[in-house]
Order: sequence, then structure tokens, then C-alpha cells
Amino acid sequence: MAHPDQKYIDALLNNDQKILKELYATYSGKIKWMILKNNGSEHDAGDIIQESLLVIYRRAMKGDFVLTCPFDAYFYMVCKKRWLNVLSKRKSNPKVTIEEDERYIPVEDSFSLAEDTLLEEERMALLNKKIKELGDACRELLRLSWSGKSMEEVAAMLSYTYGYARKKKSECMGRLVELVKNSSEYGALKW
Repeated sequence: MAHPDQKYIDALLNNDQKILKELYATYSGKIKWMILKNNGSEHDAGDIIQESLLVIYRRAMKGDFVLTCPFDAYFYMVCKKRWLNVLSKRKSNPKVTIEEDERYIPVEDSFSLAEDTLLEEERMALLNKKIKELGDACRELLRLSWSGKSMEEVAAMLSYTYGYARKKKSECMGRLVELVKNSSEYGALKW
């Protein structure tokens, strides 16, 4: 069952400016505080907030996302994990201590939702990286077929026969799966 804070997810999906302003006013201060207390700047905080909202938006776009915990807890966990990733990449501060707001009480669902969202984002990044390793013809064929066009339309656009387009798509998908499975990141992403 959806949490009442599902309204923030819906606002992201529908670009509801009134509720999005409420979201920023309500939650950005806590994220900014967490990042400033942990070797970040206001610019870093703005970037993390934007990136995290984009990650949440992409997850919600899939259509099966239901917020089952307070948005506050979920958003904080996504931002915190993204900030920890930034800090680990910088490696300028090997000892990072994220100070928790004493009013913040973690909700178990928020951890699970945040983990799922970030894991999916990492999977998509790997997939996009491996798509770039495919040849131009495969990339174009997959892009067109994933755009919602029928294979008949895709074949016509590429001047292929329908049978060849289906066969080529199958080969391209097989190559993409092979590239993903053979990558060093594959095992860590729990496909």
C-alpha cells in the first residue's frame, strides 16, 4: 500500500511545480546539512539533491514503483548513499562520518527502497556503458526497437527485411548480454 508521501513521487512524474517546491522546501535543508557536515559544499548538496531526484524519477517512470515509507527517509537514504559514493571516489577523506539528525528515525522500507533504486541506477549505467561498445548498426537497431516502434517499422526505417531485423536484434541482444555478464561490475550488481 502506498504511503501518503507517494504524492512526491507523483509530483516528480507529473512535474507538479507546487508539490515539487514543497518537496525542496521540506527536504533539501536536511540533505544540505548532512553534506556540509561531511566535507561537502552547497554546490555538492545541490548536485546530490538533483541527481537523487533524477534517480528516483527514473525509478518511478518504470511504473511499478510504490513508496511504502516516508519520503523523508527514502530521499535521505538515496542522497546519503550517493554522497558516500562521491566521497569514496574523491578519496580525499578516508574517514567519513555521516552525522544523523536525531529527529531522523530510519524506516526499514526506506533502506530497501533506496538500495533497490541505486542498484537499478548502477545496472542502467553498466548497460548504457556496454551499449556503447556495440557497433553502430546494433546500437541503432536496439535504440529504435526500444523506442516503442514495432519491428516492422524498425525494419522499414533501417531498410532491412522483417526477418533480418528480428535476427539481427536477437544477435545484438545476445552480444549485449555477453558484454554485461563479462564485465567486472556484473557480479556486484546482483542481476
